[in-house]
Amino acid sequence: MSENLDEIRLEGFIESLQQDRGHILETIRTRAIEDGVPIIRSETENLLRFLVMTRKPKTILEVGCAVGYSALVMHSVAQSYGGCHITTMESYEPRIEQARANFEAAGAQQDIELLTGDATPYLEEMQPDGRFDFIFLDAAKAQYVVWLPDLLRLLKPDGLLVTDNILTGGDILESRFVVTRRNRTIHTRMREFLEKVTQDPKLTSAVLFVGDGVCLTAKRQTSD
Repeated sequence: MSENLDEIRLEGFIESLQQDRGHILETIRTRAIEDGVPIIRSETENLLRFLVMTRKPKTILEVGCAVGYSALVMHSVAQSYGGCHITTMESYEPRIEQARANFEAAGAQQDIELLTGDATPYLEEMQPDGRFDFIFLDAAKAQYVVWLPDLLRLLKPDGLLVTDNILTGGDILESRFVVTRRNRTIHTRMREFLEKVTQDPKLTSAVLFVGDGVCLTAKRQTSD
């Protein structure tokens, strides 16, 4: 219990250090939390802001839009260095309409392209290779390893893949047989994903204990 309380207190402390998000982002965030929509945690948001600000990507791919909060976070940061184009994907219809409304409210609809439906065919068919400077992956966790080859194909050399929720609420630490049956596929595939991105000599990855876990994967320009 004390560990849970300490975690809640730490999350509250981190949130207290958050810079002003602005009225639109704060409104979207508050509504999403009230409606039970999964959005990035404050500490993950801070990391995402930092990465976008320091790398200054001009082309961003996001897999997992929800109501558009994280796309708008990246868009707001990008405005400080001249802007970027964001391609984002969402398959859940009620969230699609809300995301569109949020992009319009923020005046970002010209910079953010929303692709609707299953991400798999989009990723398989996207051209050219090396199209994106920065990819944020925050969608169906069981699909991460399935999408990985296309994500790496679409990532530019020296590009960055940021993958959220890789600790799966702590389940990643457990034996497959301890995890509830409905989560076993996620557990198995997430471990496979992490093994691939950390052991591939063409990649450099760091697993961070931020939020529910974030994996940063850089694609090297040339293999060793």
